[in-house]
Amino acid sequence: MRHDPAGLPVDADVPAEDLHRGAWLTLRRRGRWEFVERNNAGGAVIIVAVTPQDRILFVEQYRVPIQARTIEMPAGLVGDHEGDGDETALAAAARELEEETGWRAARLEFLHAGPSSSGMSTERIAFVRAFDLQRVGAGGGDPGEAIIVHEVARNDAASWLFASARAGYSVDPKLFAGLWFLEHEASARPTA
Repeated sequence: MRHDPAGLPVDADVPAEDLHRGAWLTLRRRGRWEFVERNNAGGAVIIVAVTPQDRILFVEQYRVPIQARTIEMPAGLVGDHEGDGDETALAAAARELEEETGWRAARLEFLHAGPSSSGMSTERIAFVRAFDLQRVGAGGGDPGEAIIVHEVARNDAASWLFASARAGYSVDPKLFAGLWFLEHEASARPTA
């Protein structure tokens, strides 16, 4: 068996042991490394969406694990609804965008996927770009959510995010990756 410099096993065939299984997450251990796996989803998706008025869509909601209001881009789990086990990231993006913001995209494009927190979770997150938005509802999330939608001028987005952080909001750092995708979309190519 191979080990990394910290003495942890690196071979993929080292079995993982379940430490605790909850309704949504399983805490596991492989060697000395503890991590979580989602029980009910095939990853997550973040939607980079800009309205016809060139305003970026952000959502605000209270997040129980960190006990704070957060600023995020519209996002959600892939395949987390009963019977949606084969849902794609693009289908989840369409569903979550409309549910959370009240906007529907005429076209969605996969941008990039990678680990959301590679030292703690097996979850992978995909960035999806939404194009040609049309307002179709109020948004706000499903009945168990209380999402506030913010439409921020593209040119003001970074300064608005920093001002939100100064005001006490938890600002998801992945938002800055979303802004990077917008700034570089003409030259960026989707990657798997």
